[in-house]
Amino acid sequence: MKEINIDETDLRLLDALQRDASLSNQSLAERFNISPPTCLRRVRRLRESGWIESEVAILDAGRIAPLLTAIVEVSLDRQDASALDAFEQRAVAEDAVQQCYRVSPGPDFVLMVTVGDMPGYHALAQRLFTNDANVRNVKAFFSVKRAKFSPRVPLPGLD
Repeated sequence: MKEINIDETDLRLLDALQRDASLSNQSLAERFNISPPTCLRRVRRLRESGWIESEVAILDAGRIAPLLTAIVEVSLDRQDASALDAFEQRAVAEDAVQQCYRVSPGPDFVLMVTVGDMPGYHALAQRLFTNDANVRNVKAFFSVKRAKFSPRVPLPGLD
């Protein structure tokens, strides 16, 4: 991917699209006082250069059948690069794993997991943790209430 220089207008476009990716090119152009063709070129350039990774719809989890969310800490016995990579590849391949972070110090990974129910969590735990001889310790915290959820990334100079 080609690196690009971004300016304040690009940052403002990125921020607006983080808040609502369904904004039309026309409304973005009007909001930032640029022409629609210029706005379209800027947004296309931000996509092509990787600044915009994807555009998704964020669903209201409360409207879906009850879901169980867990924050899971995972510690491995061996932390060499191949062992960390192997666990990470298995974790990110699981649909129930919404986020996967390598962390330090403390556990090796923190996972954000969403499943339908406790049997669903148990099945995931069996596949991902129990069947892996390198997993030393797993500590799960089950959510009782989601107070905030936002995928928005703070951008320098805008907050």
